[in-house]
Amino acid sequence: MALDPRSLLFMAAFMASFMGVVLFFMRRYFPPHIRGLGLWALAPAAWVAAATLLGLRGLIGEFSSVVLGNVFTMLGSVLFYLGCRRFYGHAAGYWRWGAALLAKALLLVWMTHVSPWPAGRMVVFTAMMLLVFGSNLHFMLRHGEPRFPARMVITVLALQIAVLLLRLQAAVSGQVSNQLLDPSLIQVVYLGSYALFVLLLSIGAVLLATDRLTRELEHLATHDGLTGALNRRAILQRCAEELERCRRFGQGLTLMMLDLDHFKTINDTRGHQHGDAVLAHFVQRVQDTLRRTDRLGRYGGEEFLVLLPHTDLPAALQTAERIHAALATGHALDCQLSIGISIWAGAQDTLDTLLARADKALYLAKEQGRNRTCTA
Repeated sequence: MALDPRSLLFMAAFMASFMGVVLFFMRRYFPPHIRGLGLWALAPAAWVAAATLLGLRGLIGEFSSVVLGNVFTMLGSVLFYLGCRRFYGHAAGYWRWGAALLAKALLLVWMTHVSPWPAGRMVVFTAMMLLVFGSNLHFMLRHGEPRFPARMVITVLALQIAVLLLRLQAAVSGQVSNQLLDPSLIQVVYLGSYALFVLLLSIGAVLLATDRLTRELEHLATHDGLTGALNRRAILQRCAEELERCRRFGQGLTLMMLDLDHFKTINDTRGHQHGDAVLAHFVQRVQDTLRRTDRLGRYGGEEFLVLLPHTDLPAALQTAERIHAALATGHALDCQLSIGISIWAGAQDTLDTLLARADKALYLAKEQGRNRTCTA
């Protein structure tokens, strides 16, 4: 098939239809809290309609091929932008963009049937598309995560804006034909980029949603569902990794074992829901006292582990004091706790021996009256 404008449009329709099916099934089977997939699935449908109608120019009436074709082109881009807004938890702004689409449709009808002006129609269409893509790019730059899927979408949007600016400049200066299917270099570049952008933006939507789901599943696999702290398997894995770094570089670590005092009494007298609230509050208060490099994990029940990399005993004792102080502010969910501390003793130390010493120190704190810190 020759690489002419009509072929490029039908190629865009084929790729958009394929990606629309993919996004439709993702919307059905992905968790409903991952928003935007419905709008992203509708965008390729609009692009399919647009590419088909534009590709039939000369074979069907101008209202369908020119007015509806251009409106559906902008509609697909608007739907993709609104999908991005919903995906990141922002209001879509349907009325504003609906009004913009209506204004564009009326202008196209006027410039096609009432007062024909093909050159002005091309300028208006290109300017409106620049508005949509510029708004989408600005939003993604502000709210998109610094990860590959978001950067891919940003790059595609920026490249499409560059092509649109080139086309707008050529349209204003009269360097391009007003006929979309004219096989000039600028029109072929524009339609080729349109076909590619339809595919790449749809792939970007798939990657954004998949990346979000993957990270959520990883979080669920490594974090305690009630408190948000690392679960037992994850905290022990972090401890093992840090212990290996200690052996490799000779840098020490401290392990703290925390146990809430009289927690069974709290559950028995106040109920398990209150006990759950105490645990969640406890974890939040402890997290606020720790450094970014420290790790807090739920070891079991009301027992927690705190991993303190590159920390000696005096610094660990200061951290323990901060934890005790953070839980003695008079909040309704405050509690008391005992802490056992063990320090890395050298290359021969294992995770089991560290845990055993921390547990022994914790038992000592309990014996001495609770609500205190001991070392072993």
